[in-house]
Amino acid sequence: MAEETAIGSGKKGQRKERIIMEVKLQDVQKLREKTKCGVMDCRQALAESGGDMVKAEKWLKEKGIRSAAKRAERETAEGVLETYSHQNGRIVAVVELVCETDFVAKNEEFTRLAHEVAMQVAAMSPKNIDELSGQQWIKDDKTTIDELVKETAGKIGENVKIRRIARFEMGENI
Repeated sequence: MAEETAIGSGKKGQRKERIIMEVKLQDVQKLREKTKCGVMDCRQALAESGGDMVKAEKWLKEKGIRSAAKRAERETAEGVLETYSHQNGRIVAVVELVCETDFVAKNEEFTRLAHEVAMQVAAMSPKNIDELSGQQWIKDDKTTIDELVKETAGKIGENVKIRRIARFEMGENI
């Protein structure tokens, strides 16, 4: 990775120096493949992290969570109902995951999230969405379901919410 220095003028004629990082295209592509984030976001993350992939991923995750918070008030009128059946149909979970547009509702990243959340509901038996949101994700105990939803929202650029959940188990008293 090479560095360039650009000189500009600041307030009242002061000279301001800024470092521009040249990021290798293959690094941007590698980060984009891994995170599914946009090219410019990946480039900026690598520049901000000095080319460190781990720090760049963390930067993107934090940015995704921040940008998801900005979208939280947008209307979510589209989405999917995802089901997950476990133990040969003895446990079934249903999740309603919503977003802003039907285009995103068909997006692979969105439908994958719906499936992951349904698996979580089947495995962890949350009583409500608030309890579910705070749970550690069954596939990565460093990530909560809330963080997973916000991260996905950041990647796809829309407000994403878990609207309803249900879990049924054979022989269970309702």
